[in-house]
Amino acid sequence: MNPTPSPALVTQRAVQRLPRLALWLFCAAYVLPGLFGRDPWRHADQTAFGYMLAIAEGRTGWLAPTIGGLAPENAVLPHWLGAASIRLLTPLLDAPLAARVPFGLLLAGVLMLVWYTSFQLARTEAAQPVAFAFGGEAEPVDYARAIADGALLALIASLGLLQLGHETTPELAQLFATALALWACAAAPYRGWRARAAMLVGLPLLAASGAPTMATLFGIAASAITARSGYAAGRSFAPWAALATALAALLAWGLGTWGWRVGVEATVAQGVQLLRLWLWFLWPVWLLALWTLWRWRRHLARRHIALPLALAAISLLACIAGGGFDRALMLGLPGFAVLAAFALPTLQRGTTAAIDWFSVFFFSIAALAIWVIYAAMVTGTPARTAANVLKLYPGIAVSFSGLSFAAAVAGTLAWLALVRWRTGRHQHALWKSLVLPAGGVALAWLLLMTLWLPMFDYTRGNRPWVARLLPHVPAGACIAAPGYPRSAIAALEQYGHWRVEAGTAGAAICAVMLRQERRGQAAAVVPEGWQVVAHIKRPTDRDETTLVLRRSR
Repeated sequence: MNPTPSPALVTQRAVQRLPRLALWLFCAAYVLPGLFGRDPWRHADQTAFGYMLAIAEGRTGWLAPTIGGLAPENAVLPHWLGAASIRLLTPLLDAPLAARVPFGLLLAGVLMLVWYTSFQLARTEAAQPVAFAFGGEAEPVDYARAIADGALLALIASLGLLQLGHETTPELAQLFATALALWACAAAPYRGWRARAAMLVGLPLLAASGAPTMATLFGIAASAITARSGYAAGRSFAPWAALATALAALLAWGLGTWGWRVGVEATVAQGVQLLRLWLWFLWPVWLLALWTLWRWRRHLARRHIALPLALAAISLLACIAGGGFDRALMLGLPGFAVLAAFALPTLQRGTTAAIDWFSVFFFSIAALAIWVIYAAMVTGTPARTAANVLKLYPGIAVSFSGLSFAAAVAGTLAWLALVRWRTGRHQHALWKSLVLPAGGVALAWLLLMTLWLPMFDYTRGNRPWVARLLPHVPAGACIAAPGYPRSAIAALEQYGHWRVEAGTAGAAICAVMLRQERRGQAAAVVPEGWQVVAHIKRPTDRDETTLVLRRSR
């Protein structure tokens, strides 16, 4: 018996299951938008896709890929995944979509693993609610299912996962590996060899995908926590967790993925920046996670709290060490979501009502704004809004898409139905307070990836920038681009089909050179023997100018 009483008081009526069709629709509305019909976005998304495309087209090798002569900053393994998908699925699908397919499956896998992790942890004796004197308390399996539904909704509601979870980057493979290792630890008392196999795959996969420090630290924590489990099968899992940790460290050493991203500065400004990042990135799960730590404070050493807490804490430390590296913080989201779910049995009615009304007003106003601006872009009405859009996005052309419009209408109607359901007499479901936050995030993402997708591609994509370069750079030219970021090099190769040399040797072998100027910085130096033929600005960036140079002799 657990000597410390549980803070959860849950009736059988409160653990009704979220209808599976509704749960599947939640997941589909979250995972599918952003997969189709968009360009790779600037920075990490464009960079990763650039390596995948170069590998798939045979322009670089599989073992040591390069773009513009530069090797990737991340591990190679996730790039192989995208490149293999491009080779397999094209020409049935265009290359960007083909590369995103396996990463969309990884995101779906993360959602599934978080559900099953919460289910397994909520089944443990220490996580169960208080037994009533005359019966009527929740059945263990029903209670675990309700907690798992809440954890899945909490993950979907997390703002930090919204964009990063839909990019084609190595960090999504890391997130899947993290969720797999967390599930293995949670399922150790119940799934035997499956849990051990998952741990032996999860931690080495995490290390091979570019996060060996995270794999090692979580492996050590998992070994210590499971060694103190009240279940014999849980304690026998500890040596396997230690073995997986050792394998992860050895694999990282063999692949050369060990590295330190340290950028911490002990300043007030750095602390404020970190706090701001945590507040919005982890919204709303950090509120519920803190409440869980308070209400379950006498259970911090129990597996259902200790495991997700260890993962969340390690991600926070990695974020701090990286000077506010948000992609390290993303790896802790499965832990934060599980912690948030265990707050649900202890929330008071006033708290859930505040969450509901905030979600209704915030996401309804956001949806209305998206629709109004979309109408202005397509129809020109309201005229003032349309003029402001054209001022912000000069030269953008938005055409009506029946499929996108239908999907946006369906999502909006589903949101209205969800609000009506939640504001009705449905106050007993354990997961009720996370339905509207998760539904609102899914609605906003769906509307942005349908109605506003042209604006996203215009502002966050590189195609408009390359299109402005095309008249000034001959087809098939060799471009010297010293100092340019990898994402820009990848865009030049993808859209312009030019050969790009990012090293210093490019100036000796290429007839065209690009130099970058930024407002407030010193003007770019024009090397001797070169002349400037064009000044190109990005359509939505007034601070950055690209100088196109040609050899004068």
